[in-house]
Amino acid sequence: MADQFAYFDTSVIAPLYRPEALTEAAEALQQQYRPVISLLTEVELASTIARWVRMQELIDEHASLAGRTFADDLRLNVFERADLEDRHYWQARTWLQKRTTNLRTLDALHLAIAAENDWPIITADKRLHQAAESLGCASQLVDGG
Repeated sequence: MADQFAYFDTSVIAPLYRPEALTEAAEALQQQYRPVISLLTEVELASTIARWVRMQELIDEHASLAGRTFADDLRLNVFERADLEDRHYWQARTWLQKRTTNLRTLDALHLAIAAENDWPIITADKRLHQAAESLGCASQLVDGG
């Protein structure tokens, strides 16, 4: 098992549960780091899977399988879990009030957890990656190419 923790945002978790361009890279990073997620990641993944079904990118049966597989991974402690606390909301608000980045609300919360723990945030979201770097937070941008 890898020694270094890294916070994986939902854009890197989702490809682990449906084959896509980022799947191979996400799997490699899962071996390179001890991936950390939060309950926010779990909620966002549920939303992502539902969106895939609505957009007809995934049939309901495969969506159910993805959800069950993720639940199994949670039970098996495939991911470390970090709690989202009041202090993370305060940090996110502070960053957003600076108005110096394109950071979005939920991304600010993910980043606050990672930054507090000195973990890099692993993301496929260019906007989040750029905001993290602008704020002096460690970030790794993942691409499927």
